[in-house]
Parts: sequence; C-alpha cells; structure tokens
Amino acid sequence: MTALVAPADLRSATILASVHRAFMEKGFDGASMQDLAREAGISVGNFYPYFPSKAAIVEAIITHELQDLERDFSEIIGSPDPMLHLRATIKRHVEDGLCNGDGRLWAEITAVALRKPEIAAIVGRMEIDLTHYMITIFSMISGLSLAETTAQFSAHAGLVVLLVKASAMQSCSVGSQRADLTALLLRTINQTLDEIPPNSPKGQSNANS
Repeated sequence: MTALVAPADLRSATILASVHRAFMEKGFDGASMQDLAREAGISVGNFYPYFPSKAAIVEAIITHELQDLERDFSEIIGSPDPMLHLRATIKRHVEDGLCNGDGRLWAEITAVALRKPEIAAIVGRMEIDLTHYMITIFSMISGLSLAETTAQFSAHAGLVVLLVKASAMQSCSVGSQRADLTALLLRTINQTLDEIPPNSPKGQSNANS
C-alpha cells in the first residue's frame, strides 16, 4: 500500500523546491528570508511556520538528500553484487552532479558551515550518516562485524564521502582538464574501494565500473 503524504508535507516540499531556486539565483547568503518567501509565493508570516530560519532550510534540504541516498543504499545492500552496485551508484552520482547547479549551493552551505555552528552541526550529521551507510556496506562485503569494519575502514568510508561531495563542488569548466579530473577522482574512489576485502559471494566483485 502506498503511504499517503500529508498536505502539509506536500506544501513544505513545494516551498522547499522554490527556496532551492532562490538560492541558486542569489546564493545562500544573498537570498533573504523575504526573497525566499516571495519565490514560494507566500508572505513572510506564512513562510516562517514552515522554515523559521536558514538553518531549518538546510536541515530540510539535507533530509531530502538523505532520503534519496537511503533508497540508493537499500538497493546496494539488496543487490546480488553490492560492491559492483556501489561503484556504479557512486559513478552515477559523480557524473550526474557535474554542472547541475547544486554544486554551487553545496559549496556555499559548506562555506557557511565554517562560520555558523548550527549549520556545521547539520552538515556534520549528514556526513556521519553517509559514512555509517558506507561502513554498513563495507561490513556486508567484507564479512567483518560493524565494530571491526569501523576500526579498519572508517577512514576509507570518510574519504569516499569526501570525494563524492567535493566532486559536486567542482567549477563548471569545459575541456579535457575537467574530464581528466573527474576520471582521476573516480579512479581514486575505486582504488579506495579495492582495499575492502571481499569475504562472501555477495562481496566478490572488485571490477572497476
């Protein structure tokens, strides 16, 4: 049975999409709360109950991103070859993120996080969640317990998360240099994944995608 989405949730999602457009046009710092409400087509007074601050907006954006990523990780865990599926998913995220406009927003959010502790805490929780997802997959592939996997491969998971995040914030330049940089980034990610030892039929693929 398909879960029903509450009207308030649908309204929040619609407003969030409008806010995203405003951020893309004016930047995170450049867009005022009045600008965001105007883009959403509502008054500032009606906007605040949905998003009382920019920190709340960042949290909503990250929550939405994590929901999409949770679906990706669920598919990876349920696939016949989790490592192969993981490599393909990372490659897709890196290539789909090139010049799609979100990179600028994430770069600005990252910069704001250096100045504002409340934003830093939200971004930090996202990175912790993503690293935990990666460690869970590594544990499944290697046959090690979560504790053993965390002890041995948490840095690997953190590096993969960092590289994928950084790839989305590349400048949108053209030419072979960008293509070469993207290829090098993917090779580095795959080489990092090569160090996760397969220990079961589900974790035996080590071929780069």
